[in-house]
Amino acid sequence: MRVRGRVLNWSHGCNVVAAIAGMKKGNWRDRGRDRRRHGYRSDWQRDRTQEQRYGSSEAGPSYRDRTPESRPSSAAAASSSSSSAPELPGFYFDAEKNRYFRLLPGHNNCNPLTRGLLQEREQEKHRARMITEDERPRKKAPRAGLNSALLLQKRHLGLLPGVSYCRRIHEVKVSGMRRHRLEVQSSDSSSPNTDNFRLIVGDSACERVFTVNDVSHGGCKYGIMNFRGCSRGSLSVEMCDNLYFTNRKTGICWASVTHHDSHVLLCLVGMAETPGCVSLLPASLFSNSNPDQPGMLCSFKISTAWSCAWCLNPQADKTFSTGLSRRVIVTDAVTGRRQTYGIGSDVLAQQFALRAPVLFNGCRSGEIFSIDLRQRGRRDHSWKACRFYQDSAITSVRILQDENYLLAADMMGEIKLWDVRVTKPVQKYEGHHNEHAYLPLHINEPEGLLMAVGQDCYTRLWSLGDGKLLRTIPSPHPAGKDLIPSVVFSSQLGGSRGLPGLLMAVRHDLYYFPYNSDYQEGGGVVAEAAC
Repeated sequence: MRVRGRVLNWSHGCNVVAAIAGMKKGNWRDRGRDRRRHGYRSDWQRDRTQEQRYGSSEAGPSYRDRTPESRPSSAAAASSSSSSAPELPGFYFDAEKNRYFRLLPGHNNCNPLTRGLLQEREQEKHRARMITEDERPRKKAPRAGLNSALLLQKRHLGLLPGVSYCRRIHEVKVSGMRRHRLEVQSSDSSSPNTDNFRLIVGDSACERVFTVNDVSHGGCKYGIMNFRGCSRGSLSVEMCDNLYFTNRKTGICWASVTHHDSHVLLCLVGMAETPGCVSLLPASLFSNSNPDQPGMLCSFKISTAWSCAWCLNPQADKTFSTGLSRRVIVTDAVTGRRQTYGIGSDVLAQQFALRAPVLFNGCRSGEIFSIDLRQRGRRDHSWKACRFYQDSAITSVRILQDENYLLAADMMGEIKLWDVRVTKPVQKYEGHHNEHAYLPLHINEPEGLLMAVGQDCYTRLWSLGDGKLLRTIPSPHPAGKDLIPSVVFSSQLGGSRGLPGLLMAVRHDLYYFPYNSDYQEGGGVVAEAAC
């Protein structure tokens, strides 16, 4: 062996090599002690620590990410909640495949994986889980100790007033409602109904429901469904449509012209050169019993109209209102006389009070105000009896039977109960979702229930008294912009002999959520006849 020009024998060479190796080993140990003293760890130590932290079946942080774990975004919240993997900018973690995928912003064919698509996937998974839970025979009560036996015992002991007992029983029934599909059949059994429901509106007694359906060749058609409760505990429906078509957005309310709920008031929004109009259609047009006497049929041309309301107060008999862009027009349906009120915003929602001829209006600016029709001669804004504001455009106003309280919903998803005497909110109802859609409120005051369908296609029911969220019903179909369900609720659906429950229309399907847990689904058949 030759070292620095010298030739060494084998034994001496081995000693030299051993000395060099020992020197290197000692230096390595010294460096290791120094690194441990200063908090440094080798790669295999970091790997082992990460494996102990995250487990062998979970993904730890990427070696490219040396920053602390950040809070997950809304798109990856569901995935990150089931895994301890942190969020990486430009990537998302798939918990099922246990790996990261690159995520680029925008929607294009080259990159089908976007945050919007991920959100839709998570929402669909959540809806599927809720439907599975909704189909279970036993559900968690919305309140502690809420069951029929306990409520009845408290009632007998005098611990629960009669009104509170009835409302708690309705909460029990609402929490136990299950979905049943009503088969919609046309007169020709070979051609099933394929027209999607756009809107359903029940009359004051919920004996009839006015329907607006999309048609395949464009536009929409109108119809009326009549409900009857059968002795077997099922619901039967007879549907009759008419050849009235329109391709414009519609506002609808029932009108009492010749008798109670004798007509339907339609408010059509103007398009291009076609002006808007308000039409009164007699309900007899949608009946096989007396097709030759339709009653009064009239139409009023009007500029762009957004909403309409019918007055039932005797002091303004046969009077209806239309909400327009920056105007409110009150019209007498018999004489055609009009009274115009100038407004600073578009009027999107209206309703008349029953005890006094007072009209409540909700505007795009968030303003809610009332008009007293007995003060028609005033030209300034002194005819506004009260006015208050919410933070976004008002989509629905509903007056309670007390008429000192008003419910209002806006496009930020806020639902508030207002005391109109002091113009202050006294209750809020949390959970409603809305961003820009025109969504109504539904009240069943004797039972103390408030209902609303959100833009996320979930139907929510609250306690009207304390704002407690009682039930969230997922849509039977995947959520979509044009697939928001339309609902009607009544404690006696179909009249005095009807059945209590919730009616839901989505796409071309009709669903029924009855109070009765022993409801016989086979009896609920819908027959459609052309008039």
